[in-house]
Parts: sequence; structure tokens; C-alpha cells
Amino acid sequence: MTNRRSFLAFLCFLVLVLPGCSKHDQLISEYQECEEKWANLEAQLQRRYDLIPNIVSTVKAQAAHEKDTYTAVTQARSQAASINLTSADLEDPAKMAAFSKAQGELSGALSRLMMVQERYPELRSSEAFSDLRIELEGTENRILRAREEYNRTVKNYNTTLMKVSGEILNSITGQKFAARIPYKATAAAVDGPAPQVKFD
Repeated sequence: MTNRRSFLAFLCFLVLVLPGCSKHDQLISEYQECEEKWANLEAQLQRRYDLIPNIVSTVKAQAAHEKDTYTAVTQARSQAASINLTSADLEDPAKMAAFSKAQGELSGALSRLMMVQERYPELRSSEAFSDLRIELEGTENRILRAREEYNRTVKNYNTTLMKVSGEILNSITGQKFAARIPYKATAAAVDGPAPQVKFD
């Protein structure tokens, strides 16, 4: 009789604990995938940061009168690069909004810088500027893809976390897993006017 009770207790343990372990493993995998996709996004942002000084130098050499434009780009780059998010910050809507805002301001400043070429034919014909512009456009496309991939993994992770089994697991583990905030465009990027260069 004691052996039978022990066996039934062991079976109950397996039925209750193994699915929880599986769900825990799934959450760990999805959390790590979010981390990887965020790191990929940061790598593309770093690539953009690294390109900007070269672009600014090229514009300075060809369009000395555009000081305000390349100063704005340099300041926006500095501001965007100064916001370093930790894993915990990716769960904080305010910190993600500040990060997104800084990135949006940098994108706007870069757009204005790229439009300067219309005013200066010598800049437009510069091979160095053309190569840098192509590099920057490619980087912007990679940033967009990296943001989309990050948001997709965040959606999967948050969905798993919000399911009943995820909530039960969190209550058992003491809220170990927290929802991630997706990377959202700023209101200015969605509703704002396109950057313009004025020809005075």
C-alpha cells in the first residue's frame, strides 16, 4: 500500500511539475531570443553611429555653410548613443520611449543632412558622399528589419508570459519573468512632417 501511494505521488508530481518545467524552459528560450534580437538591433544602431562622423566630415568639406545641419546631426548622435538600455530597461515603457525618441531625432537630423546634397552639386557628385549615403541607407534598412524582428520576438515572449500557464509559472517563481516593451516609432515619426531643407 505504501509503495502504491509513493508511486501515485510520484506520478502526480510528474504530471504537475514536468509541464511547468517545459513552460519555464520555453520562457527562458523566448527571453533569450528577445535578448539576441535586441543585441542585433543595437549592433545596427552602432553601425549607424559609426557612419555619421564620416558623413558629417564629407558634408563639412563640401558644404561649409551647413554648419547648423551637421551640428544638429552630431548632437542627435551623441544624445542617441548616450542612452544605453539594460535588460530591465526593456521592461520600462518610459525608458523605451526616451530611447525611441532619441533614435527618432537622430533619424530626422540624418534625413535633413542627406537632403543637403540637393543644394550642393559638388556634394551630390562626390563619390565619398555617395558611398556613405548608400551605406547609411543600407544601415537604415537593417535597423528597420532588426526592429521588426525584435518586436516579433517580444510579441511571442509576452504572449507566452500572459497565458495561464505563464501566469501560474510566474506566481510559483515569484514574478521572475516580466513583459518586454516593443520598440515603437515616436509620434513625430508617425504623424510629423517630413524633414525639409529650406533654400534661402
